[in-house]
Parts: sequence; C-alpha cells; structure tokens
Amino acid sequence: QVQLVESGGGLVQAGGSLRLSCAASGSILSYNTMSWYRQVPGKQRESVAVISSVGTTNYVDSVKGRFTISRDNAKNTVYLQMNTLKVEDTAVYYCTGLWGATQYWGKGTQVTVSS
Repeated sequence: QVQLVESGGGLVQAGGSLRLSCAASGSILSYNTMSWYRQVPGKQRESVAVISSVGTTNYVDSVKGRFTISRDNAKNTVYLQMNTLKVEDTAVYYCTGLWGATQYWGKGTQVTVSS
C-alpha cells in the first residue's frame, strides 16, 4: 500500500516562499511520474506541476517561473518550491502518483497566502 504524506504548507505573505514535500512510503517513487495538484473550495482540482521519472517537468501557466518541482529518489520524496507567492495560490496542495493502475493521493497540505 502506497502512502503519500505532504508537509510544508502554512501561512505566508504575498511575495514569500514555501517548500512543500511529499514523502512516499510502501513503495519507491523513482520510476513514477509524480504531480502536485491544488484545490480551492468549490472548484475542480487543478494540476500544478508534473515531474517524470527521468526529471522532465511541466507546469500550469499560472505558476511558470515561480514554482519548481523536483525529486530526491534517495529520500523517496518529491518537492514543490513555491516562490513569489500570490493570494490566488491559496489552496490545498496534493501530491499524487500512479502505481500500476492505481492513482494514489496524499491528504493535502494547506497553503494560505495573505495580501
């Protein structure tokens, strides 16, 4: 059973930075494409950043140049470095990965950006 646990969320002022972590247990993630999503109440969950098993990354336009996804396979962890945060980045951030035919999700971590 794969478990994903996010951490690093919190309250930050606009313009500030946070680094989210997603630690995997129960399986290694080095062969998996991993993603960060975010969700605001009343809206659909949105893909924010993706990193492939070989390190190829992709981002939603609204975070390009501000967010960086990375992975440390030795630590079985994926990160999301978020810089120059904006109020509209406020959301619950989720880590997810596909193992075989099953999509696993963490429980999320709240990021709140104040003006």
